[in-house]
Amino acid sequence: MSPDLITTTISFVKNQLKGAEGGHDWSHIERVYKNALLIAKDEDCDLQVVQLGALLHDIADSKFHNGDESVGPKKAREFLENQNVSEEVIAHVVSIIENISYKGGNFQRKFASKELDIVQDADRLDALGAIGIARTFNYGGFKNRTLYDPEIQPVLNMSKNEYKNSESPTLNHFYEKLLLLKDKMNTETGKKIALQRHEFMEDFLSQFYAEWNGIQ
Repeated sequence: MSPDLITTTISFVKNQLKGAEGGHDWSHIERVYKNALLIAKDEDCDLQVVQLGALLHDIADSKFHNGDESVGPKKAREFLENQNVSEEVIAHVVSIIENISYKGGNFQRKFASKELDIVQDADRLDALGAIGIARTFNYGGFKNRTLYDPEIQPVLNMSKNEYKNSESPTLNHFYEKLLLLKDKMNTETGKKIALQRHEFMEDFLSQFYAEWNGIQ
């Protein structure tokens, strides 16, 4: 494994994500990368694939490309080919990018590997806990969404398109995705960390409703 490749990839991703929305910027990638390295310590995996998958997983999030899910995999492939990475590794990394997203929770992965399990858990952990709360409200502000509307109930079991096009209040996202992630983790390390972050979010929601309703 070439440390130069990882260093070059980090520089490429930082450059590509300059000015990105705060929940999907380089800092998000860096946290996912660190999460992935932590989880990988307890797994039998190809560390280089994990590293590249984590670094490139959001290189072009479809949310910011008119819903086009082909941009990210294409951009990652072009970069890795220019670095003379083997086709086997490129194909694996691209498959991770194509299968990592939540997409309403009903998306059936068309690819399976321990490396995908690790990177997917690492990405989902960043949607949980204090950081997950901060990212959720940051994105809601970015989309100019209402914080909360008790008249608008969360919609569970959305289709992929319904999930992508949802404009519901930010708080609904907790029920439509974030609180469901704990039971969708792949690795033991991911499950353990997710449980702690899940409980933190439940405490936050209890406090939120108390303040919303004027309860001291």
